[in-house]
Amino acid sequence: MPEHTAPLSEEAAKQEAHRLIRDAYRPTSYRDTSPVPQHGTAPPVPQPGRPPMSQRATDISGVMLAGSIACVPVGGMACLVLLALDQVDRVSLAIAAAAPIALGLVISLLLHRAKDVLPEEHHHHYSGNVYQQQNTTNSRSVWAKNINEK
Repeated sequence: MPEHTAPLSEEAAKQEAHRLIRDAYRPTSYRDTSPVPQHGTAPPVPQPGRPPMSQRATDISGVMLAGSIACVPVGGMACLVLLALDQVDRVSLAIAAAAPIALGLVISLLLHRAKDVLPEEHHHHYSGNVYQQQNTTNSRSVWAKNINEK
């Protein structure tokens, strides 16, 4: 059962309210500044998802997954065409079987050449204050003179 206390005086009530407000805004977080060991004694635990691998291996596996998914409708259409035809000669069968592979080779060649077209990634590190200004103009003329004042 709760204990009954006498009512507080006006001054005691103000002090108690001030204490409650002061305690309510006190920080409640704590940062542990002790150093974290670089290598512990616990063995590594496999994480869910894809296993860890290099960036190139990750890119290649993504392309293989996308290619395998893209082959399903092509193979299904080839099956429907073969079922629709009662007799298929060997040349048309070879063309139907080689078409997805040839298409994949062409796409991979185009992607390989497009890799050289992409711009390089640049990182800029500054040690002082940086001033950046962006100006937007809405001029619709053939010759325009822009004066950007600082």
